[in-house]
Parts: sequence; C-alpha cells; structure tokens
Amino acid sequence: MQNIPFDRALVDKIIAKNNIKSVGAASIREVKKIIDDVEAATSEKFVRMEMGVPGLPAVSIGVEAEIEALKNGCAAIYPDIYGTKELKQETARFVKNFLDVQVPEDCCVPTVGSMQGSFAAFMTIARLDGKKNKILFVDPGFPVQKQQCRILGIETEHFDVYDYRGDKLGAKLEEYLSKGDVAALIYSSPNNPAWFSFNEQELQTIGETANKYDVIVIEDLAYFGMDFRKDYSKPGVPPFQPTVAKWAKKYLLMISGSKAFSYAGQRIAVTIMSPELFEFKTDYMKNYFSQDTFGRALIFGSLYALTSGTAFSPQYALTAIFKACNDGTYNFVEPLKDYGQKAHQMKKALVENGFKIVYDKDLDVDIADGFYFTFSYPGFSGEELLSELVYYGISAISLTICRSKRTEGVRACVSLVPHEMIKPFEERLKIFHKDHPIK
Repeated sequence: MQNIPFDRALVDKIIAKNNIKSVGAASIREVKKIIDDVEAATSEKFVRMEMGVPGLPAVSIGVEAEIEALKNGCAAIYPDIYGTKELKQETARFVKNFLDVQVPEDCCVPTVGSMQGSFAAFMTIARLDGKKNKILFVDPGFPVQKQQCRILGIETEHFDVYDYRGDKLGAKLEEYLSKGDVAALIYSSPNNPAWFSFNEQELQTIGETANKYDVIVIEDLAYFGMDFRKDYSKPGVPPFQPTVAKWAKKYLLMISGSKAFSYAGQRIAVTIMSPELFEFKTDYMKNYFSQDTFGRALIFGSLYALTSGTAFSPQYALTAIFKACNDGTYNFVEPLKDYGQKAHQMKKALVENGFKIVYDKDLDVDIADGFYFTFSYPGFSGEELLSELVYYGISAISLTICRSKRTEGVRACVSLVPHEMIKPFEERLKIFHKDHPIK
C-alpha cells in the first residue's frame, strides 16, 4: 500500500515554500506547482485532476499534415492573418456538417487557441458601444476568461445557471439583459466545470433573448461533440451538436483543437462569426479600429495587435483534421469516449466512499460522464476539501474560482488520470473516508 496520507509536515512545508496560504484557494497553475513539488519530494504519484488538458495522443492526421507543411517551407513565411483559404473552407464545411449551420468562409478565422479567440472577442466587443460595457458570464465557467476581462478592464456580471435551467432561464436572462448595459454573454456547452449541456429549448431562449436586447452570444465549444449521450460524430447526419447559432443573430462560436482533437500543444482554434455580426458597424468602434465592421476589426485590429496571425503549420494540421471529419474518414468522437469511461468509474468510487456529485443532473436526467465532474464531501467546504485531499495524493480545483454558488464543491478533470491510477484512487478515497467519518 502506498504511503497515504503523506507526512503533513512535509506537505505543509512545500505549500509554505510556494507562498500559498491554502491549496483550496490556489489557482490551477499554483495547484499544479505544489503537486509537482510533493511528487518530487515523496516519489509518489498523485491522482491529478486539477488540469483541464487532453490526456490522449494528438490526432495523427494533424501531426502528419503539419510536418509536411513545415518540410514544404511554411515556417519561413508569415501566415495570412485572415487564415489559409483551405482552413476557412474546411471550417465552414465542418460547421455545416456537425452543427447544421451555414456560414460564409470569410466568417471563419483561426486563432491561437480559443483563449486568444475569447480575448480578441472581448477586446473588440468592449469597443462597439460606450454604453454597453459589460460581459455576462452564464456560470459556472472557465476562470481564465474572467481573468481576461479583468486584464482588459471590462466589467462583468455573473449568475450560476444551474438553478435557472429550462423554463426559468428566460426570466433570469431578462433580469440582466434588460438593463441595456450588457454587450455580450458567454457560456460553454458542454459546461466547464459542471459538464451539463444546454438543450435546444434553452439555446433558443438564449438566442431570442439576446436578439431582443441586441446582445452578442459567445458560445465556447471547447468540448465539441463530447456529450457522449448522443452521437455527434457523423458528418451531415443528425443529431448535430446543439448550438445557439440556430437562433441568435449575432453570435461568435469558438471551436478548439485542444480537447476534441487533443491538439492543445499547438494552440490552434477557429472563431466563427455570424454574417450579421461580421458586418455589424458602429460609429463608436471607429475610435479604436481602422476597419468599420466587427469581423474586420476583430481580425485586422484585435488579432493583428495580439499576434499578427496564427502560426502557419497548425493551420495545416487543423485543416487536415477538419477535412477528414468532413469526408467521414475520421471519427473524432470515438477515442474521446475514454474520458467518459474513466469518469464513470471515478464517480462510482467517490459515491461509494461518502462523496457526493455536486452538479448531478442535466435538467431531469443524470449528468453525462465526460471530461469533467464535480464532487463534495459532507462537513467540508470546497476549499477545505481540496486542502485536505492533498495529503491523500488527490488534486482538483475549487468550484469557487469558477464562480459557482456551490461553495462546497470541487472540479475534477479525468484526462490526466491513467487507468492504472483508478485503483489507487479508490484506495485513497477509502482511507480518506475512514479518517473522516461522516457524522
């Protein structure tokens, strides 16, 4: 049996050395550093659930296409900030085949990961109308997008949507959008960290309410096709990945190469704008951009100022992956199901040892097994639970930093937990449960 729990004095010394008061309140990267140091000091492996990064090999189709592009000399040439014609074509095809939405190629632009996509979107949106100066986060959500707004000096509003699903959603959105100062709203579906997915009724509500108040909808599709309860893997065949683009007039979709294609290291994604948003103009934006439409301002203003374009070779990689998906020669969903299998086993082990799944329902059905899940333990806040689990070789992050109202909960990512660590995970949970009997 492994030496669990760890020596508390040793772990406490490492935490203090990292200038962290509480593991539970630390950022994702701070938690990672602490765990790295504890592993080095103890020679024991953690069950690492803090980082939301892929745990599968990069899609080989992309790797091969990128190598070929580099051999052909693309590294010596500045990439076109607009994106390669081939990538724009395949992106538009992908959106049609897997979202059942028609967009012009010009509305599709590559970004250095969806992180750059959201940063550039916030930069541009905040300079469209001096009276609309806020971004509404439909939470819980990705903490770094909120950090982006803080860096940019953009005001934000927030609400935890879990208690406002279904028929309750419209009234809650009205509460914020009717004030007239919200420029855009943002959410992810499937959701990071709770892993629920909006259904078509809810997406219609979001789109139509946004239309009513002339608000831009930013839909983060980082986990494209990863709600494994339905098969979204077949091009041009229902069911399609649900999207607000069916109803919203002004939308911005972000499709990342990181999770669905395990291509995180090359920082490649695409941003897709609705035609109406791409051509949208305001007098106010002329104070900041030489271009007078949103799409061109985002590309030739914000993206140009940030990186002067997306690296050339990853564009070739994503083009090849999209083409294979569009042609039906590659099923991108099949390898991803490994995440769902691990989540099912790990959630079962947690529940058997007194833990609870925090976000446990997707409306009236059980939450899907997938990339993330959330859990709690009676008598602990999320911060307290994380601070205690570190002594048992288990790491995750607090739901509080995701702007969740469920302060008792933590978010776990299954991607970096190898199958051989699931048994040690079960054993550590048993020891934790024994050491912390539920009263």
